[in-house]
Amino acid sequence: MSFRRGVVRQSKFRHVFAQAWKAEHCIDDVRVSRVTWDGPLCAVNPKFIAIIIEAGGGGSFLVVPISKSGRIDQSCPTVCGHAAPVLDIQWSPHDDNIIASASEDFTVKVWQIPDGGLTSPMTEAIVTLEGHSKRVGILAWHPIAFNILLTAGCDNVICVWNVGTGELVYQLTDAHPDLIYSVSWNKDGSAVCTVCKDKALRVIDPRRGTVLKVKEKVHDGTRPMRAVFLSDGKILTTGFSRMSERQLALWDTKDLSEPMAVQEMDTSNGVLLPFYDPDTNMVYLCGKGDCTIRYFEVTDESPYVHFLSLYSTKEPQRGAGFLSKRGVDVNKCEIARFYKLHERKVEPISMTVPRKSDLFQGDLYPDTAGLEPALLADEWIAGQDASPLLVSLSGGYTAHPSKHRDTLRSKPQLVSQDSGTGAAPPSAGSVAAPTSTSTSAAKETEEEMPRVATRDTDGNTERPKREDDLLNELLAEIKALRAAVLAHSQRIELLERQLARIEDGDV
Repeated sequence: MSFRRGVVRQSKFRHVFAQAWKAEHCIDDVRVSRVTWDGPLCAVNPKFIAIIIEAGGGGSFLVVPISKSGRIDQSCPTVCGHAAPVLDIQWSPHDDNIIASASEDFTVKVWQIPDGGLTSPMTEAIVTLEGHSKRVGILAWHPIAFNILLTAGCDNVICVWNVGTGELVYQLTDAHPDLIYSVSWNKDGSAVCTVCKDKALRVIDPRRGTVLKVKEKVHDGTRPMRAVFLSDGKILTTGFSRMSERQLALWDTKDLSEPMAVQEMDTSNGVLLPFYDPDTNMVYLCGKGDCTIRYFEVTDESPYVHFLSLYSTKEPQRGAGFLSKRGVDVNKCEIARFYKLHERKVEPISMTVPRKSDLFQGDLYPDTAGLEPALLADEWIAGQDASPLLVSLSGGYTAHPSKHRDTLRSKPQLVSQDSGTGAAPPSAGSVAAPTSTSTSAAKETEEEMPRVATRDTDGNTERPKREDDLLNELLAEIKALRAAVLAHSQRIELLERQLARIEDGDV
């Protein structure tokens, strides 16, 4: 009888493993919010961790530097300007000091966190956006255009704001007949996908206010769903079957009649929150109340969604923050990092590809989206689209101030927090493009602190020498291994000859 070995799918991510950080690197005594809202309750960028926390008589969230560990003192200052519990928080993709918060008080506020974190409670937002008639639970910054923020509320309305001016630029009031569960921008920010309590998946052009595609009954279950746009234009959804089994489905936006793939997982009650990494095309699923994180790779080969592994612990998660690729440790082949929320603790979890080499692994780290926006708000509003501006992670990424950073502070009716002067605010039309002062300041900043691309090229003088040394070490190690293998093969051959003589009775 002969057995044929099955063909193993080739993937550099098949052996990705998850590892929790040691207790001394966790953040303790954090009173994570108990709000009944199916959101991640946490947002992370390369500078800060923000966590929605319990607050008496209002809503607040904690912001600490990403390097923070140990116990959080009860007197630690928070961002506490909302009149009701905070439901969602999101960092701006184009400025690591800017964060938006959505609340049950019907408002969305935008805050500027000083470098190093808060030294006193922050109650005054730099922008307050008022346009919803019920609580607001969903935030989504535009991935390409500067200062464009999408919000969705329990009034079934989607609003798109120019945060720089505080203007409501688009409002979709009739697209959804019921509660909106999630909203996700596509790669170039020309469309969004949404899932709603009516079980339908919609693809919407927010600038024209039109629904481009609709798929009824994406998942048959009545529990909440989630949807996320993938970088190739496909959509991944999570939801529940009619038998209350949790599902993951992949959809091709060119033909929504049938899913490309459906995977059923278990019968737990927790809503599956998808976290998507466009650089690796991996999806991580964290269920609220679960003790596990599942991760999958999406490819063009059937069955399209490939289960990789599952990270399991004894403690259930209240929420999770997903660090952007700019913040991972490339020297340790870390491709993703979660910040798992326990009841009173935040625990970092690294996703790592096992590699023996100390050299930068370019195949694991393609160029990723940087801080610099490809479009200004007015350009996107005028109908322009663009691809994200990418940066290299070789040698690690260091964030530099964006040349557009001051445009958020130059809103009408509000004075810059940094200036402390009573200068008259500029007109609304001047906000989308930098003012002459902010442009000159940006040029000075660019001269003093070169951008990522120039930093990489400037570092090339030292890099070849270091790489040559590493290469010589590797070659020497390979040579020694070859000699060892040759010696072992000769020894094996000798032993096999002796064994043959014993079997033949010659000895």
